[in-house]
Amino acid sequence: MSFRIQPAAPARPNRCQLFGPGSRPAIFEKMATSAADVINLDLEDSVAPTDKDAARANIIEAISDIDWGTKTLSVRINGLDTPYWYRDVVDLLEQAGERLDQIMIPKVGCAADIYAVDALATAVETAKGRTKKINFEVIIESAAGIAHVEEIAAASPRLVAMSLGAADFAASMGMQTTGIGGTQENYYMLHAGQKHWSDPWHWAQTAIVAACRTHGVLPVDGPYGDFSDDEGFRAQALRSATLGMVGKWAIHPKQVALANEVFTPSEAAVAEAREILAAMEEAKARGEGATVYKGRLVDIASIKQAEVIVRQSEMIAGR
Repeated sequence: MSFRIQPAAPARPNRCQLFGPGSRPAIFEKMATSAADVINLDLEDSVAPTDKDAARANIIEAISDIDWGTKTLSVRINGLDTPYWYRDVVDLLEQAGERLDQIMIPKVGCAADIYAVDALATAVETAKGRTKKINFEVIIESAAGIAHVEEIAAASPRLVAMSLGAADFAASMGMQTTGIGGTQENYYMLHAGQKHWSDPWHWAQTAIVAACRTHGVLPVDGPYGDFSDDEGFRAQALRSATLGMVGKWAIHPKQVALANEVFTPSEAAVAEAREILAAMEEAKARGEGATVYKGRLVDIASIKQAEVIVRQSEMIAGR
């Protein structure tokens, strides 16, 4: 282990982040009663330019008027290359109640982007005497963002989560696809004349997970565009969870249950993790640093792996 210990990521359930446009306040109540851990009210891509002001007002009103329960409540602001983002931050922090937990910053390309929003948020919070400091989540959706992903992850103590935005990321990288997440038709290998599709997002997800785990930030997988394809969503979510991501976006209510299913450790997985911990306790009592569990070697590293599963299960159970 390095002399500099990796900080722990925030201990909050983040299996599913459900998105809804701020221009459709009629759906806010349903979002609040959904099974999603995080609610993302959107001011960016899902809202037309002519609706930005109205959407912002809708969200500000809903933050205080709706019972959001124990969910993390987040608002995605507009990008820093637009004329809308500063008003999003100022109005949210001046007019919305302190129930708001988080601002999501899209299309982040460098640490300076985070600094800009941080400086503005700090000024408004100080001026208004807000006692609850707003958290940040960022979306990596450009070549610049992935190139600077570690400096972004370390940019602010407000930063608690980081997502991959596949569609804009693909466009920025010049990828020949119109798909949002998932395997892509032309991204395959041939073996014995058979096609085998691999994951074109794998390397970007891995970079995000590494940067997040280094700096104590939650790594989250972004959208899966084809909400009619449950198995495709589940397959990508399983890959993301295996890589170390803690959750996934839902752009349709039906995806909430799928995300929760994948990112909630199964009873069997939790039981096995507890058995590994018990086996290692017995080994330690015998003065041994490793033991055999179900025919395979387990050691101190196995304890750490098992503890991740148990902690996640206990956190979700206590939600």
